[in-house]
Amino acid sequence: MRTLSTPSPALICPPTLPGFQNGRGSSTSSSSVTGETVAMVHSPPPTRLTHPLIRLASRPQKEQASIDRLPDQCMVHVFSFLPTNQLCRCARVCRRWYNLAWDPRLWRTIRLTGETIHVDRALKVLTRRLCQDTPNVCLMLETVTVNGCKRLTDRGLYTIAQCCPELRRLEVSGCYNISNEAVFDVVSLCPNLEHLDVSGCSKVTCISLTREASIKLSPLHGKQISIRYLDMTDCFVLEDEGLHTIAAHCTQLTHLYLRRCVRLTDEGLRYLVIYCTSIKELSVSDCRFVSDFGLREIAKLESRLRYLSIAHCGRITDVGIRYVAKYCSKLRYLNARGCEGITDHGVEYLAKNCTKLKSLDIGKCPLVSDTGLECLALNCFNLKRLSLKSCESITGQGLQIVAANCFDLQMLNVQDCEVSVEALRFVKRHCKRCVIEHTNPAFF
Repeated sequence: MRTLSTPSPALICPPTLPGFQNGRGSSTSSSSVTGETVAMVHSPPPTRLTHPLIRLASRPQKEQASIDRLPDQCMVHVFSFLPTNQLCRCARVCRRWYNLAWDPRLWRTIRLTGETIHVDRALKVLTRRLCQDTPNVCLMLETVTVNGCKRLTDRGLYTIAQCCPELRRLEVSGCYNISNEAVFDVVSLCPNLEHLDVSGCSKVTCISLTREASIKLSPLHGKQISIRYLDMTDCFVLEDEGLHTIAAHCTQLTHLYLRRCVRLTDEGLRYLVIYCTSIKELSVSDCRFVSDFGLREIAKLESRLRYLSIAHCGRITDVGIRYVAKYCSKLRYLNARGCEGITDHGVEYLAKNCTKLKSLDIGKCPLVSDTGLECLALNCFNLKRLSLKSCESITGQGLQIVAANCFDLQMLNVQDCEVSVEALRFVKRHCKRCVIEHTNPAFF
């Protein structure tokens, strides 16, 4: 119930704060006090400061507080750095702050975090307030981030889908209670959505349009989704068929992260490359069924591929690396940590074909030795990051060759490697900006 004609803000804060215990900090609540974080609705504050803590610390009434001397533009800029819940608290300080806190420029993004926050209710209250000027539609909101909010459900996502047609970025990482149906609603009703992070949402197995949306749209565009960035890390139940559906609907993908999607195989990667030919960054780390055949499919992305992570894919060998090196000549980043089948031959082929490589992780590859490092140093002069953690065959000689040729090296990881102090000092002398991660207590 609103007591004034001025729209009331949504406040997201725990009801156990001092301002709420004495009953003077709120007027109308959307939930009973249960010890949980909820969304609360308040009337605009009066001109005087009524919060007990603020009143005790306030200056004489005639003297203006220092922060109140700032012009509105500066105050709005300060408010722009606050998360959503803090911004709502600021709206309760005084009438001026209330008006500034609801400046449309501050509400292009909603950012909520915390395991106890009642996200569904908070999103409902916030979108209702933001839809005041354009009933039922929030045209200004472009980004919603609710990472780690375990109480987010399909109802909260449905609220976003219904009220935010201009949404471009949605992050719901770690919200494991949402399902495919809610994600389908969002991508169907938010046609401008380009960035979607559902990492850790274990119930999500696919990205597609709802059946109703596919029927309404024309056959030419009915199955296309504008998503370019998709993170499905730790979506454990994602299978090849689900990846097939994703690839067929999200043909504009440029960034795709499938870390620890343990059910994926080479067949799923084949579907991916058929439909998504513009991928620049791809991660299939810890997908244990991906092998050299999968890398052969990935290599069909050719020079468009710039970032590839295949860490801990134990079935990958030099054969797969040769496919990638031969066709993906503009590769800048490769993470092959834990691929124990990679040897000096694979590193040599990679170095000679991907000369613009800037970051390489071949840690825990016991068959890589100084010979491979020498080929790398003589071909990849722009190398900035190199990880050799737990490479048992690496010695100080190989490091010295790298340091003598790769002057721009900024990070070197040689933890658990048998490397002398003299070699580490040599690296430090030749690569002035290099941060060395090591386990040698004699070097500091």
